[in-house]
Amino acid sequence: MKTVTVSPREKTLSALLKQALQENLILRAVDGHEFILAEIDSFDREIELTRQNEQLMHLLDARGQEKATISLAEARARLATDSELRENE
Repeated sequence: MKTVTVSPREKTLSALLKQALQENLILRAVDGHEFILAEIDSFDREIELTRQNEQLMHLLDARGQEKATISLAEARARLATDSELRENE
């Protein structure tokens, strides 16, 4: 894991860090990616906070149920379907 120092000039991020002192946050990017922002005192604390995040646990459980791989034929079929949908828009 990489540590990044946040400059006080980063007002929006500094405000989010202050909020994260009170409660864990899930940050959702425009593209739908989600990130956890939580204070950590130690690795054990990080694990505890992560396990308490019911939304994340449900997401991980759902992803764990997905197929690990798809066949080449399935990938081609999905790409063809996506391509057809874009053409019809």
